[in-house]
Amino acid sequence: MSSTLAFALTFTAGIVATLILISFSKYIFKLIPSRYRPSSDPKDDHYQILVLGDIGRSPRMQYHALSVVRSGAHVDLVGYKEWLRWQMSLFIGLPLKALWQSYDLFYTLAYTAPAAKWIIIQMYKFYECFFARRVPDVSVTVTEAMARDMRRAPFGLKMPILTLHDRPAATFQPMTSREERKKFLLGLRETKDHAERIITGKTRLVISSTSWTPDEDFGILLEGLGPQKADFEKMMRDLKAGGHLPNVDILTAWLSTRDYATLLAAADLGVCLHRSSSGVDLPMKIVDMFGAGLPVTAYSAYESFSELVKEGENGCGFETPDDLSVILRRLLSSSSTELEKLRQGAVREGSRRWDDEWDPVIGRTLGLVA
Repeated sequence: MSSTLAFALTFTAGIVATLILISFSKYIFKLIPSRYRPSSDPKDDHYQILVLGDIGRSPRMQYHALSVVRSGAHVDLVGYKEWLRWQMSLFIGLPLKALWQSYDLFYTLAYTAPAAKWIIIQMYKFYECFFARRVPDVSVTVTEAMARDMRRAPFGLKMPILTLHDRPAATFQPMTSREERKKFLLGLRETKDHAERIITGKTRLVISSTSWTPDEDFGILLEGLGPQKADFEKMMRDLKAGGHLPNVDILTAWLSTRDYATLLAAADLGVCLHRSSSGVDLPMKIVDMFGAGLPVTAYSAYESFSELVKEGENGCGFETPDDLSVILRRLLSSSSTELEKLRQGAVREGSRRWDDEWDPVIGRTLGLVA
């Protein structure tokens, strides 16, 4: 037998063995010894919540953990506490930086390529779809559109899929007092010089939160913290100096969670520029705005948009800069009553809170809620 044939047979046998191993992986995993012993009372169990990233930037997972604790159970929250500055020698740092940036380049090219036919992408896709169909007992999505997508190829999930719509946390509340609004705006450095005009309605306060990343195209407004912030601020200065933004002041701020929630409640209109890459998720910033009783105008060219924003009831959708311009002129007009109607709709939408949604969906599934 030639060495080539022997290699081919060995390689084929290895592939077959790997496929068999993968096929029975769900059952093999259960045979691995574990120190875990189920409790007779589900509330005595520890629930592991795994966050693939910075916990501080994962509000959904924080809410899940808090809901489990509120139900009387114990939580092990696994993830990165925060990003720390990493001091290392130049000799070690430069090669790592080159490797890191090479990976970033690969990621960008691979995931933005129109066909995404690279073999490594197809292998990862197979891995993800294969295990998604076999390992979980229950899957959870944040929209009905996402649940439908998970039932279709290539995922083809057959297990129960629960839809848990994002709802606002208790931090986000409407502001009902004119004096409370005035006090907050006067006390915030970024708004104190404009507070009187905002209170009287002579100036409108429009707010948008952002991570300053490419998934939110702030160029659509005129064309926080993040890689695009400096570019945006320079563009605003140039436009202002050129006389292209009469009667408009654009301010940026980095706020605490409490101040951010209060600023949403004090604003007149929220703008969301989030573009869903999948088309089936929803931005939590809209949920937060509704929790604060703030009507929203948002980019709407994706399938799940209508699950949250109801056109003409709690907000308005747009797809182009011209659409947004028309909406802003209409809603912010001094004679318009539409904005107040949308605000009332936002308050109604935000009245259903996270626990109201979590208890009957996740809490009941985990046996934590009767």
